[in-house]
Amino acid sequence: MTSALDFLNSLSLAKQFFLAGGIVTAIATIIIGLHVTEQIAQTVTRNAAATTALYVDSIIAPVLPDLTRETKLDESIERTLDETLGQGALGKRLVSFRLWRKDGMILYSNDKKLMGRVVPPGENRKRAFNGELVAKFDDVDDPESTAERAVGEPLLEIYNPILQPWSGQVVAVTEFYERAGELERSLTRARFRSWVVTITVTAGFFLILSAIVLRGSRTIERQLQENLDLTLRVKKGSQRAVALNEKFLRRVGADLHDGPAQLMAYAALRMDSEQILSDDSNRATREEEIATIKESLDEAIRDIRIICRGLILPHIETLSVSEAARRAVEHYQSRTGASVDSAIEPLNDEIPVAVKICVYRFIQEGLNNGWRHAEGNGQRVDLKLLGNEITVVVQDAGQGFKAENAFLGLGLSGLRERVESLGGKFEINSSSAGTTLTMSLNIQDPIVS
Repeated sequence: MTSALDFLNSLSLAKQFFLAGGIVTAIATIIIGLHVTEQIAQTVTRNAAATTALYVDSIIAPVLPDLTRETKLDESIERTLDETLGQGALGKRLVSFRLWRKDGMILYSNDKKLMGRVVPPGENRKRAFNGELVAKFDDVDDPESTAERAVGEPLLEIYNPILQPWSGQVVAVTEFYERAGELERSLTRARFRSWVVTITVTAGFFLILSAIVLRGSRTIERQLQENLDLTLRVKKGSQRAVALNEKFLRRVGADLHDGPAQLMAYAALRMDSEQILSDDSNRATREEEIATIKESLDEAIRDIRIICRGLILPHIETLSVSEAARRAVEHYQSRTGASVDSAIEPLNDEIPVAVKICVYRFIQEGLNNGWRHAEGNGQRVDLKLLGNEITVVVQDAGQGFKAENAFLGLGLSGLRERVESLGGKFEINSSSAGTTLTMSLNIQDPIVS
């Protein structure tokens, strides 16, 4: 049992449905087919028996006496029944005929040896005496029906109640056997057609449901694969982001060490110079030395401010994503004096802070990259929202660079890792006509919520 469940669980959803659904459909088809064919057989048999019984009753009833008082048929009635049942249409259709009295006596039979015999009533005769027409196809099992079983062809056994005209009381029952070769062929055709219809309909439903399940299974499998790929991308992006953060910290440290730290160290050394400490130095010499120290400190402060401006974000939580994008463009223009064309769509929807930060840093780094490599020529920023996806494009009109060199530096590599860590897409197109950076993020993606 466990191995079967393990095997079933190892299959895809579509294969599980095909296996389990196929078995259930096959069982349902057999049950429905058997039920339908049985109902058809019963209906056809009963209709055929009713037609024959009505025909026989219309011929036999007029010649019968009042069976409530008669205990035996006289010879004239017996001869009439012999002639009626032995000739014409009835003679060809009927194999045997019996007329039963309620006490179980056979008042008449075309087999004379049975006349006068008393046979206890069976289930079928009891039902007939209760006013029910009973018909059985090819199932001759009565003890007194030895001759009928020996005929060797399908028979329709019919028990038909004889009613008293004025009271409606059942006074006798006729039992007769009709040749049923044509009925057998009709039942065979009806059964075959019912099986064809049942199998066709159930197979059609199963195929339609299978197509729906297969499509759904493929969609689920594709989404699972996309989720796995996205998870792998995020994992790799996070790992690369850690490495890039370390590089970034080393770069900031190097910038501080090589710039402000050197200038401040130089200023500190000059503070201990002879020009300041010596009593022999005149006022002009001291003032010149102090001016040099102040110039060095001012330059260190400027370098620190430049470094901080690149590190510190504005109060981005209170800004919309459009305002954050405009703020990045304005800071760049005020720092460099360059001109930037922009088409920033006003977006006031609730957008995660992580997306706002990513947009700000993307525009900031993209414009800085254009300033360094394209001298700020032809720079443009576009921001728009399509459905649930926000797209930002930063471009310039510089000389471009080779694609294999795109991620050698820290800036573009950091941008890519930042975007991909949020489940977004990052693209670079560079040629002699300029460079275009494009990022897109789904703002309803769970990664950025």
